[in-house]
Amino acid sequence: MNVRNLFAIALLAVGTAAFAAGEHNHSTKPQHGGIVSTASDMEFELVAKADSATLYVRDHGKGASTAGATAKLTLLTGTDKSEVALAPAGDNKLEAKGAFKVGKGTKAVATVTLQGKKPVNVRFSM
Repeated sequence: MNVRNLFAIALLAVGTAAFAAGEHNHSTKPQHGGIVSTASDMEFELVAKADSATLYVRDHGKGASTAGATAKLTLLTGTDKSEVALAPAGDNKLEAKGAFKVGKGTKAVATVTLQGKKPVNVRFSM
């Protein structure tokens, strides 16, 4: 191989990698006033309040179906730990009602299983 061929191959490899990196459309901008985290090429937005917890699911910026999904949310606030099941509540959201201790410093872990998919663990810090 001569230098010209090596240069062409290197240029092609760099261009292909840059093109592939530009294909992803993950938005970390909240659409519902919550905290956004990405896992397994999906975006999850947690909106945690004292009386409800809602998890919105997006795939490349578009709402992902939560029909048939199961999820568990674990909230850690100081030494307090609480777990709650989230149920499908619309096109792309999972929700639970109740009393939750949430605030600055709260950590949350959601384990989400969308229909036909493997479980995904998603971490949030408030």
